[in-house]
Parts: sequence; structure tokens; C-alpha cells
Amino acid sequence: MDDLFRYIDSHGEALIHDLQRLCRQPSISAQGVGVEECASLLVAQMQAKGIPARKEPVQGGPPLVVAEIPGDGPRTLLIYDHYDVQPADPLDEWTSDPFAAEIRDGCLYARGAQDTKGNIMARLASVEAWLRVRGRLPVGVKFLIEGEEEVGSPHLGETLRERPELARADACIWESGAKDHRDILNIYLGVKGMLYVGLEATGARRDMHSASAAVVPSAAWRLVWALRTLKGPDEQVRIQGFYEGVVEPSPAEMAQLERIAAQRDDEAMRRDLGIPVFIKGLSGVDLVRRLYFEPTCNICGLTAGYQGPGSKTVLPRRANARVDFRLVPNQRSDDILTKLREHLRREAYGDLAIQARGAEPYKTPFDAPIVDVVAETAEEIYGHAPIILPTQAGTGPMDVVCAPFNMPAVGTGVGHSRGNNHGPNENIRLADYIQGIKHIALILERFAG
Repeated sequence: MDDLFRYIDSHGEALIHDLQRLCRQPSISAQGVGVEECASLLVAQMQAKGIPARKEPVQGGPPLVVAEIPGDGPRTLLIYDHYDVQPADPLDEWTSDPFAAEIRDGCLYARGAQDTKGNIMARLASVEAWLRVRGRLPVGVKFLIEGEEEVGSPHLGETLRERPELARADACIWESGAKDHRDILNIYLGVKGMLYVGLEATGARRDMHSASAAVVPSAAWRLVWALRTLKGPDEQVRIQGFYEGVVEPSPAEMAQLERIAAQRDDEAMRRDLGIPVFIKGLSGVDLVRRLYFEPTCNICGLTAGYQGPGSKTVLPRRANARVDFRLVPNQRSDDILTKLREHLRREAYGDLAIQARGAEPYKTPFDAPIVDVVAETAEEIYGHAPIILPTQAGTGPMDVVCAPFNMPAVGTGVGHSRGNNHGPNENIRLADYIQGIKHIALILERFAG
């Protein structure tokens, strides 16, 4: 592999420039900003690398960017990513423009740099290195890069049901992975599911002077009272039947959690976050078990009335909340939605308007061959064994992409613990980016068998 690694090192400046170009193109799916343009740019960049990419139309959504490159071996590896990004708000907390892709102190700062344009370009660069240096790939590779992951991949499932060949492969490299606070690479074998819910309470026909609160019902208070029924101070979700079917970690998974806990520094992480304690005072194996194997109920947005400068005493007619439930095997998003509706009805909040979307959990067995390939090659590239996590605490459409083929998937990537996914000053370290390119290049060789 020395010849490929020399090629990657000698072209590092150009590979970084390619990433900057992609990061400078906004692609905010939640706002419909620049997504189509980003797909076109990505296709052009892939074709310039010798990868036969094309846009695959998606009914009702932005196109997929797909490509298939044959290899010398019989296996095919799917590489899943997404080119859309989160909104950049709050803009005033960014040190530089979120789409300037500015480089400072060895890091590239941009919305989407870590989640997940850095991973896209690292994987494209590894394939380019193989094609330029060796002329062919050792294993077949498919790219499946969508433009709606950050809004829940609403059209991906239907598209893949109609065109399953876009995803069919022997194994999948998933879009996410990062070094932890000790610079040890973490790789992931699954994702949690999610039910994402918008709740809206309404009161009078119009906003009113707050003096009317003496006699006119408040939408804001009604929403707060409804939210209070969902979870208690004991951190237990109060929806009847919410925990039915939740699977306990297997003995092998508990052993892995104990290994993970032994390598963590909970106190350092707590100090870095600026919090006095973790939830329920947890630490060690109890903390990682809760993080990866227990479902959640989180308020991720809450809006009502006036929130600008100065004061405005108003009784708002409308109050909104966004709530996400992270789900674990064997929970299903449609079942939890049904239980949520029933819960609100029993608690006399059945009048709240509900909008919802869901994604299902998915896990890869520890003994899948791709797991050993990713872990062993990571140790060679990074100089230490990675931490293998049974699942992410977050969510993605792994079930949609992989379940139809019972396909194992492993998440690995170029991120790091202070990469600020979804937050201001999102970034990746350029050294990690180059290492990530080499890691994927080595995975391609070893997965060929």
C-alpha cells in the first residue's frame, strides 16, 4: 500500500481543496437551500476523479448521487453518505462564515465538514488513489449519497424499494465515525431509531394582551403541561408501554460495554461539557449502557410568543415543541407514535396537533467479517486498536439501506470529539482527513479477501 499512501500524501493539498469546494456549497435540506446545486457539484467532482457518478432522481426530494465501480474481487462494498447539512444557526456563534471552509490551526471549519462532507471526500479520494495508482479497484464499490438525511430521509425507503440495486452489496461503510477525547477512533455497528414529533397547542384566534391571561386559556401553558406528562424528574418516560420489548444487552455486549467504560474518562468529559453530573449521577458501565442501550425522550425545540429584544407582554395563540424519542431494538417508531397519541388522549391533551416521522434501529453483529476488516485496518493506520461500539447514540437510515439485504454496516470516519456536529464552528482536523483517506483505501484492499 506504500504506493497508494505516497499518492495520497503527495496530493494532500489538492484533496483538501476538493473538500473546501464541497463545503463552500450550502446544502441545507431543512430549508431547501443549495441542495440540488450540491448534488450537481458532487457529481462533477466524482467524475473528475474517474468515478462514473450520476444523479438518480427521487420523487418528491433531491436526487441521490450514485456510482458503481467494478473491482477485481467478487465482493461489493457499499459506501453510504449524505451531502445535505444542518442549518448553520446560530450564526453569531461562528468564528468564520459557516460556508467559507476556512482553515485555522490545522482544522477546516465549515457546516458539514464533519457531518459528513469530510467523510464523503475522504472516501472518494481513496477510490481515486486506487484508480490513479493501480488502475482498478480490488473490490467492487457502490456509492449511495443522499440529500435528505438531516430531515429524516423521507423518500429514501420508497426509492430503494423501487430500485434495490442501488444499495445491494455484501457490506456497508456507514457515514459516521470519529476519534474520541483521547484521540482513539470509535467505530459503530448500528444506530438507534427515532420518532421525531412536532406538537402544537393553540388557544384563542389571535395573540392577545397578556392581561387576558386571567380568563383566556394559554396555549403555552397547555403545551408545557402536556410535555410534563411525558417524562418525570426520575428520567423515566411515562408513556404507557414505552419500554415494552426493549432488549437488554447480551453478555457479549455487556463485556464490550465494560471494555468501553474502562477506557473512558467520565470526569474529563463532564468537565469539558461544563455540567455538574451526568443524568442520575451515572458513571462507568452504567453510563455507557444507558447511552447506547436505553431509549430517550428529549425536547429539542420549544417556541411560544415573543422572544426578541426588550419586552412584549403577550398571550400567544400558538405554542410549539419538537420532541425526539431515540429508540432501541425492538422498539418501532409507528408503535411509539400510537402509544404517544393514546397517552396524550388519556391525559386530556388529545387536541394537540401532531406531526411525526420515524426511523428504525439497526445493529450489525460483532462477528460480521467487515467488522474485523475495519478494526484491523484502523489499528494499522492509527497505531492503536479502535473502540468498537455496538451502536451509535444517534440515528440514521441504516435500517432502510441495509435491512432488505441483511447487510452488515460499520461506521467509521474523519471526525473528532470537538468537531461540533450540528453546532457552531463545526470542523475536522486535516491530519485526520488524510488518515481517513488511507483507512478507506486499506479497507478496500482487505475486504477484497
